[in-house]
Amino acid sequence: MNIVVLVKQVPDTESPRKLKSDDSTLDRAAADGVINELDEYAIEEALRIKEAHGGEVTVLTMGPDKATDSIRKALAMGADKAVHLVDEALAGSDALQTSYAIAQALGQTGYDLVVLGSESTDARTGVLAAMLAERLGVPQLSLANKVEIEGSAIKIQRQTDYGYDRVEASLPAVVSVVEKINEPRYPSFKGIMAAKKKPVQSLGIADAGIDAGQVGLANAATEVVDFAEAPPRAQGQIVTDEGDGGVKVAEFLASKKFV
Repeated sequence: MNIVVLVKQVPDTESPRKLKSDDSTLDRAAADGVINELDEYAIEEALRIKEAHGGEVTVLTMGPDKATDSIRKALAMGADKAVHLVDEALAGSDALQTSYAIAQALGQTGYDLVVLGSESTDARTGVLAAMLAERLGVPQLSLANKVEIEGSAIKIQRQTDYGYDRVEASLPAVVSVVEKINEPRYPSFKGIMAAKKKPVQSLGIADAGIDAGQVGLANAATEVVDFAEAPPRAQGQIVTDEGDGGVKVAEFLASKKFV
């Protein structure tokens, strides 16, 4: 089975994040880059499917040169090889353009199953899986907290507010996963060393058959029209307990209509 996992490098949520003043895009140089957290669950699920059914796991990343750090971690976790879609022409692409570019790259890699996280921690659009499935013309199975493969059929439990739905489709398909699906493994020392020898193929837009007029900030269908830094957090109110601390707290909560 040819399993492709989509991995995105995002700014570490523990680091300060900001937009660039000149073009309103994310300043990726201002924060440490890490694998999108939900994509680690996607990597783990792809590895478990491979272990159960055989095949190969390919990591596919679209991003700048520094995204190779996230690629190597995914390879250290156990993926077999990687494809890095990297080209200056892709900078500033929105979700629509990203789905187009990745669909073109998947035409180069081939796939039976595409696995990705349900959203990224930088944009949080949660739309890439649906857009990608539409472009590929294959079923989309979203918000999976359990995946089962039976021959050419794929079955998932889709997480919902009221429990879960059972969804079934035929391969090839696109599956997005949630954090409750598994517990991602840590790269072992052996895995880290092995990752250095695993193949990483770099693709430019010409290699992937991507039309330059359909990607990049200048051609994006969406834009950030304005932004401002979040205001500093105001100092909280200090209550001195002089025997009536409980009353003061209750009065404060009542004034805010919390009680």
